[in-house]
Amino acid sequence: MTHSLYDPVLALMRGIAADIILPRFRTLARHEISEKSPGDLVTVADQESEARFNDSLPGLIAGSRVIGEEAVAADPALLDDISSGIVWIIDPLDGTMNFTEGKSPFAIMVGLLADGEAQAGWILDVVTGRVCHAAHGLGAFVDGERIRTNPTKGPLPIGAIAPYFLPPDRKAALEAKAAGKIEIVAIPRCAGEQYPRLALGQNDIALFEKDNPWDHVPGALFLEEAGGKLARPDGSPYRVGTLGQKLIGAASPILWDKAAQILID
Repeated sequence: MTHSLYDPVLALMRGIAADIILPRFRTLARHEISEKSPGDLVTVADQESEARFNDSLPGLIAGSRVIGEEAVAADPALLDDISSGIVWIIDPLDGTMNFTEGKSPFAIMVGLLADGEAQAGWILDVVTGRVCHAAHGLGAFVDGERIRTNPTKGPLPIGAIAPYFLPPDRKAALEAKAAGKIEIVAIPRCAGEQYPRLALGQNDIALFEKDNPWDHVPGALFLEEAGGKLARPDGSPYRVGTLGQKLIGAASPILWDKAAQILID
């Protein structure tokens, strides 16, 4: 099933990028940007992208339905039965803050769930056109080439962590834990870029404060099919259905264990 879906889903994503998102890049008017909640922006490009997915994706699999980030913002109850049936989970524009500031990265992300289990994922870097794809049990691919994770080789593992999002006491505690053990680098503010960085040898570790499914379903499958690991701080595997719990991603299970030992009490 997932093999036959690769091309039509990707064609839809590329069409949305070309028709809706790129024409608005660095041309957004003020009235085309609003706040869903303090600091959480949405643009007309997010909304129109999601609308096209809603119109097009269900036709690819009979009986499937779409759950998108913007629809959930309006009706959180849409997540109540996310683990039932065939579900397309979409982030119509991941990295909206970057997009509104006129800089990359930003991405389109699509995941396919069957009774809560990820079957396939697509991540399109809108600016570069890079495609990251994974299918359950079949591997991870970048622009059609199968890849495996490639951890960095420096003296310390490289961790993409955003302490500036944390209260001052947690920020200080996290930095103290990482000192001399993890080299902290800036996050890209885009899960559609962070997961490829873990798989492609730029970062070794990432700490995610939120687990919104549109941010993680495609990337988690991509990372794990490439040989990495994503899990809760207690080691339990990532599953959709429960929001608000942290996640640790790493380029290998060994690096994941090291990150958990250093970062988690």
